[in-house]
Amino acid sequence: MNVLVVGSGGREHTLAWKLLQSPNVENVFCVPGNGGTALLPHCQNLPATEEDFSKIGQYAKEKAVAFVIVGPELPLAKGIRDFLEQQNIPVFGPTETGAQIEASKWWAKALMQDVGIPTAVGETFTDAETAKAYVTQQGAPIVVKADGLAAGKGVTVAETVESAHTAIEGLFAADTEQVVVEECLVGEEVSVLALTDGITVRPLLPAQDHKRIGEGDTGGNTGGMGAYAPAPLLSAERLAQVTETILQPTVDALRDRAIDYQGVLYAGLIVTPEGDSKVLEFNCRFGDPETQAILPLLETPLDEVIMACLEKRLHELPPLKWSSQKALCVVAASQGYPGSYEKGKEITGTTQDWDAFVFHAGTRLDAEGHLLTSGGRVLGVTGLGDDFDQAAEKAYSAIAQIKFSGCYYRSDIGYRVRS
Repeated sequence: MNVLVVGSGGREHTLAWKLLQSPNVENVFCVPGNGGTALLPHCQNLPATEEDFSKIGQYAKEKAVAFVIVGPELPLAKGIRDFLEQQNIPVFGPTETGAQIEASKWWAKALMQDVGIPTAVGETFTDAETAKAYVTQQGAPIVVKADGLAAGKGVTVAETVESAHTAIEGLFAADTEQVVVEECLVGEEVSVLALTDGITVRPLLPAQDHKRIGEGDTGGNTGGMGAYAPAPLLSAERLAQVTETILQPTVDALRDRAIDYQGVLYAGLIVTPEGDSKVLEFNCRFGDPETQAILPLLETPLDEVIMACLEKRLHELPPLKWSSQKALCVVAASQGYPGSYEKGKEITGTTQDWDAFVFHAGTRLDAEGHLLTSGGRVLGVTGLGDDFDQAAEKAYSAIAQIKFSGCYYRSDIGYRVRS
């Protein structure tokens, strides 16, 4: 079969790479793809934006793809599945209505409250003064979130009332229509990505992301500076409990609302000191960079799981097969990220035969075939090992030899699980 992947980041490179490992997949087409997908055998980039649904539909028909898999949240929130399904093109991902679970934090919060899914107590506001008054009443620490999509960077954990007020003012100044303010939950974060056909739920291995730009989880929020899997914070028993108390009830609630939620349900959780799991947020797509740590460990062909979801027969699929190894991904970013940064820096060293996987995120090929930076997060380098120390050693050995001007990466990814 042929498959079309929508997106241009490290997540999409990883999806294309994993799909091509299957004996069932002949070619993968990426819209628009990146420098890594351009260099991947049996993979071809096609010129269009992620939001040019007409062009994507045209390519899907021309290339006779079995399905389209959508990486980023924005096309899903804008209804790419709804549009393509009208042309009888199968799409792995939720409808526009289902994608509200990420596109509107308050919509997701209301859903959780209706169903009794454990989450932080919070309120939504449409003006700064009322939100600030609520913060003053509640006190700090407190969490301030943009209600809509913010590329993983719309959250402020405010340690003081003043910093919460500043965050609220900043969001409304940036034309945010609604702001969610909620209690600050204490614990350790973990990501659980689950695949669903709208009826059955199959969780993938739990992963832990590193959102902050600086060592020791300091500095501003980013889209993610690295990840590792499987995160030991969630044992097999705890993961089963999360499936039973959070993931399955959420899919059931969506179906009760006549929403055919098919695709990825990503639960960003916090595990409290008492061992309880609570939802910080839901996302409607594969995580980035969690995907770069999880999929290298998946031994079941990814296309088989996706087809089972598309055909509403996920319950018939045997248990997913996983490698017994550990995976750790380190992100190399452009100098200045998550703020402003320069593009067009030449990258060398990615084509060496490293004992690690190099997944491209913000890269492109120029007319002469040179690999250049084109984003804030440039590469994700994933090492596998019998333990996390070995996985980290492989990832860091490879990333140290990849060069571009202003390259920055954290040296402590996985510090909670490394000795």
